[in-house]
Amino acid sequence: MGTIKQRPVVAILVGGGPAPGINSVIGAATIRSILGGCDVIGIQDGFKWIMDGQTSKVKRLSIEDISRIHFSGGSCLGTARANPTQKLEHLDACLTSLNTLGVTRLITIGGDDTAFSALRLEQRAAGRLQVVHVPKTIDNDLDLPHGIPTFGFQTARHIGVELVKSLMVDAETTSRWYFVVTMGRKAGHLALGIGKAAGATLTVIPEEFRQKPLRLKTLVDVLIGAFIKRLNAGRSDGVAVLAEGLVESLAQEDLEGLQDVERDQHGHVRLAEINFGFVLKRAVEKELRSFGIKTTIVEKNIGYELRCADPISFDMEYTRDLGYCAAQFLLDGGNAAMVSIQNGRFIPIPFGDILDPATGRTRVRMVDVESESYVIARRYMIRLAPDDFNQPQGLVRLATTAGLAVDDFRKRFEYLMGKDL
Repeated sequence: MGTIKQRPVVAILVGGGPAPGINSVIGAATIRSILGGCDVIGIQDGFKWIMDGQTSKVKRLSIEDISRIHFSGGSCLGTARANPTQKLEHLDACLTSLNTLGVTRLITIGGDDTAFSALRLEQRAAGRLQVVHVPKTIDNDLDLPHGIPTFGFQTARHIGVELVKSLMVDAETTSRWYFVVTMGRKAGHLALGIGKAAGATLTVIPEEFRQKPLRLKTLVDVLIGAFIKRLNAGRSDGVAVLAEGLVESLAQEDLEGLQDVERDQHGHVRLAEINFGFVLKRAVEKELRSFGIKTTIVEKNIGYELRCADPISFDMEYTRDLGYCAAQFLLDGGNAAMVSIQNGRFIPIPFGDILDPATGRTRVRMVDVESESYVIARRYMIRLAPDDFNQPQGLVRLATTAGLAVDDFRKRFEYLMGKDL
C-alpha cells in the first residue's frame, strides 16, 4: 500500500499597519494555493507569536471561509509591527515555528519593514523556505516602478479626498483654516495625492525641502505666506494638507519632547504620538498675531480613518491579482521576490533589488519633486512663488496685506524661493 503524499503547506501573514485590500490578497492567495494542491494556514498578528516560538496562533484557511472577504477592510489575520530581524534568535524561532507547522512556503503582506523581515527570513532559511512578499501600504512608498501604486493607496486617497472636500466646504462656510495631517512616515505620496485631487489650498511634503534638518520656522513661513496670499485674494479660509513625515525632517529642538516619544520595534518614531497639527497651529497663530492677522485654525489628523476602509474597486481587483500572482509564483517554484504587476503582467522583483546599498534596508520611494505631476500640483497651490517677488505691484499688495514694508516682506519670505531650501 503506497504512502499518501503530504500536501505542501502555505502560510500567510500580515505585518505593519492595516491597508484596504489585505483581505483580498489573503482570499485570492488562499484560493489559488488550494486549487494548486496546497493546504493554507493563516498566521495571526504578523511575526508576533512565531518569533517567540508559539505555534497556536494560526488558523486553517478554506475557500468557503475566505471566498467573500475581498469586499471588507481590515485583516482577518490581524497584523502587528513585531520585528524578527533585531535578533538572530527571533529569525530562528520563526523558522522553527514554521517548520513545526509544516510550512514550506510563506506569503508575507506588508510595507518596507515587513519586506525586510521577509528578506532576512528567507536568507536565514538557506533554501528551506520559499518566500514571496506582497507590497502593502497606504503611504505608497515601497520601491515599485514609477506609476505602480502599493495596494491600499488608492482607497486611502479616495476616502481622504472625500474628507478634505467636506473640510474645504466647512472652511469656506466658517471663514477658517484647517491643517490636515495625513499619514506618510517618510514620503509625501498620500498627502500630495489627497491635496492635489481635492484641490486643497496647498500641500506640504518633506521631499520639497532639500536642507535637512528642516527648521520649524521655514515650515511656518510657508504656511503664513499662503495665508497672506489667500487674504490678498479676498479669502480668509483655506485647507493645508501636511504629510506627517515632515515631523521626521524637523530639527528635534523645534519639537518639544520629541526625544521622549515612543518608537516602534523598527525604530520609527510613533508619529501619532506627536500632535504635529497642534504644534503648527500654535506656531502659525503666534506669527499671524504679530502681523495683526486674526484667524481660526483647526488641526485635523486623518489616517486611521483610511486604513481599514473597504477597498474601492481598483484596490479590490488589484489585490486579488497580487494574491493570485504571489501564490502562483510559489507554485511555480519561485522564491525571494516581491510581487509587482507592470503593464498588466506579473513581474517578480528579486529581494536583492529592493535593498538600498547605502542603508542595508529596503528602499523607500519618495515623491519626485522634479516630475511633471508634482510641478503641476505646485502650480495650482496658493503659496508664495517667485513671480510674487518679481511683480512690483503684486508685491506691494502682499506686503500691505501683511502690514509690512516691501523690503521687510522680502526679508521675511523671499528665502523660501531658494533652490537649496
